[in-house]
Amino acid sequence: MKKSILQIFILSAFLVIFTGCIPGDGSSSASDPSGFFSGIWHGWIAPVSVIVGFFNRQIHIYEIYNTGWWYDFGFYMAVISGFGGLSFFRKKKFQGKHNN
Repeated sequence: MKKSILQIFILSAFLVIFTGCIPGDGSSSASDPSGFFSGIWHGWIAPVSVIVGFFNRQIHIYEIYNTGWWYDFGFYMAVISGFGGLSFFRKKKFQGKHNN
């Protein structure tokens, strides 16, 4: 029981701390757009942004005020790698040798 309460507390603290700069929270503007590293961060927290966006219409999955191509590159790189799309280094299991 105590372990599950501690896990819930740690997960809640993690979500509060790491969603501090979620897309659409007002931290970016046209004069100070989000860049490459913000794109990476926004890609990593994209699933959380979707959930928060259901309850707060000002929150988006993607920052409107960004630097363009570099933000997009960071965002998509994080989304693809975060969901297992870049599986270049996975080990493949062989089922056995086929003798023909």
